[in-house]
Amino acid sequence: MAERFSSYAEFWPHYLREHSRPRTRSIHYAGTITALLLLAIGVVSGPWWLLVIAPFAGYGPAWIGHMFIEHNRPATFTHPVWSLLSDFRMLFLWLTLRLEAELRGACVPGTVHGSPDPD
Repeated sequence: MAERFSSYAEFWPHYLREHSRPRTRSIHYAGTITALLLLAIGVVSGPWWLLVIAPFAGYGPAWIGHMFIEHNRPATFTHPVWSLLSDFRMLFLWLTLRLEAELRGACVPGTVHGSPDPD
């Protein structure tokens, strides 16, 4: 059964813990960036099929990462809006070199307050 959260603030640390392995996060970044590029190119230059495949390019690698690396169920299935928002937030924090502090705050393994690194 899916965990219930009364706010996004409660969901965010859970999301980070569900993405505890660096390889999983890397796959998410690649998928999110690819999906954003496909959307941008599709909107600017017009091939409509890029807009159709963009979600698959974003979610496909992420779901594979959860299956084979994290061995957990993607949050997309239970909290789709918060999960999408968190994908973008995690990518932004990583790009701005501020993700590590968030991971520590959520007690993600491999951080100062978390257990040993799972990778």
